[in-house]
Amino acid sequence: MAKELDQIVDVAIVGAGIVGLGHALAAVDRGLSVLVIDRTSRQNGSTIRNFGHACITVQAGAAQVHADRSRELWLRLRDEAGLWMRDTGGYVVARAEDELAALREFAARRPGSARILDASSTAAATGADPAVIVGGAHLLDDLQVNPREAAAQITAYLESRGVQFQFSTAVRTIRSGRLHTTRGRVGADQIIVAVNYDVDQLFPELGAAYEVERCGLDMMRVRIPELRAPLSGPVLTGWSMLRYSGFATSPSLAAVRSRLFASAPALAARDVNQMYTQFADGTVVVGDTHYRDDTVTPFQEEAAFDALLDETAGFFGVARAGIEVVERWQGVYASAPAEFLVDEPLDGVRVVSVTTGIGMTTGLGLADRVMSEIYEPVGA
Repeated sequence: MAKELDQIVDVAIVGAGIVGLGHALAAVDRGLSVLVIDRTSRQNGSTIRNFGHACITVQAGAAQVHADRSRELWLRLRDEAGLWMRDTGGYVVARAEDELAALREFAARRPGSARILDASSTAAATGADPAVIVGGAHLLDDLQVNPREAAAQITAYLESRGVQFQFSTAVRTIRSGRLHTTRGRVGADQIIVAVNYDVDQLFPELGAAYEVERCGLDMMRVRIPELRAPLSGPVLTGWSMLRYSGFATSPSLAAVRSRLFASAPALAARDVNQMYTQFADGTVVVGDTHYRDDTVTPFQEEAAFDALLDETAGFFGVARAGIEVVERWQGVYASAPAEFLVDEPLDGVRVVSVTTGIGMTTGLGLADRVMSEIYEPVGA
């Protein structure tokens, strides 16, 4: 049986999350034969557990380069793979003058990327309580997809173009030019390992060298019957501004951090990113908390969800009792001091991971860059 499954391809990819799918797209675009291997029966990790918010506008450095390219690829996949998408941008709600000042500094530094809004316009676009808003910003390049559908749709699209997928298949060993899996042996000119936080299972020395941990998150999806207006796009807050590299050089950000940490130490202790996206059915994704360890416990504290619900009620100006929780879940992604892990531990074997919570934002562009460097090296 194993011998019947033995095969040779140009590119073998381990991992069918967004980074693996991005490599498969870049490879098949180059006319290469591609096999994607994943140990689960379908995508079940970071790629489906997130907000679906591609935060294109608020990145910096390499992340901005990868995000900009990802945006092009997301728009292309919308058209070619039939993805549901909102391309109307995202929003940041400022609830204090220092937050609004930081947004103005960001917009001045990145002309054409963001538009400053007054309080009423911000409330109309985000459904937030006008009583807590001093202004906001419209992030013009942000996108939103449905993460629960996008990966399967991209997989089907890639299959229609000849990419082979082997799900429920574990990789036993990786050597230059070959893989040994639970379904046989695969020969490949290039092997891409895109297993996100599980890099330590196949290349433990790389996991240690890059200080890769797992980041666990508390997330939920709710119905808010009293919501003043539908969300015009993904919504970020002052807590979000502390996380994204595009805001890092805003002089007012230090004041934002000091005030938030002093006024809400419990939220700071849970490393909260207060943000929201709304699905087509009207439900709202609420999140999220963060903690980092070498493993993610399956036990989630109800106090974390209580804190998120309290903040949500206050943000939208609705009764806490009126918010209906539809689902709770545990998010997880790779976390490390650097934003990206790209390494070649063996000839023809590249390990690629987004080692912060911006996989949906940058993963497609990162994969495209890696494949470009392999097949169109500078000076070749």
